[in-house]
Amino acid sequence: MPKENHTQYAILGLLTTECRTGYSIKQMIDTSLTHFWKISYGQIYPTLKLLVEKGYASVEDQAQDGKPDKKEYTITAEGEYVLKEWIQQPIQQLPTEKNELLLKLFFSRNLDVQDTLDHLDAYRDKLTDRYNIYLGIQEMISTQLTGQPDAPFWLITLDYGLRTTQAAIDWCEETKRTLRS
Repeated sequence: MPKENHTQYAILGLLTTECRTGYSIKQMIDTSLTHFWKISYGQIYPTLKLLVEKGYASVEDQAQDGKPDKKEYTITAEGEYVLKEWIQQPIQQLPTEKNELLLKLFFSRNLDVQDTLDHLDAYRDKLTDRYNIYLGIQEMISTQLTGQPDAPFWLITLDYGLRTTQAAIDWCEETKRTLRS
């Protein structure tokens, strides 16, 4: 059975926000969704075209002074229905994480312990950077976007990122203690 393409639902969902162009969708992906859902720039326009073909979105050319027309997309009633149906479906499976550090740790019997500790330190540093980015996003949503109807749900999603990142930082420290003993 082919794996379902959830990218169409992500883009439908973005069309329920203020995102109306491929460019604004890309910006929203780069600043928010990318932390938990990867969508390449090359997927956006083909997916928008598919959504229009299915009747889930409509497109309108908007004239711009001195520039080519831009395409503005709007979710249709049918698109809203399909998105709501998808959101209501239970989660089918837990995602499989691809994690280079875990793969290396699995085979680290073949490596000097100090090298493994160095890997853990570097990973922890990247996680700390990510955690700080999340804190910045949280501050921005809490101060600048509190009136947005999506803001509480964005904060809930962000809280997951903060908690799992903090857990991974804690795991790094505990793993280093284990390797040193």
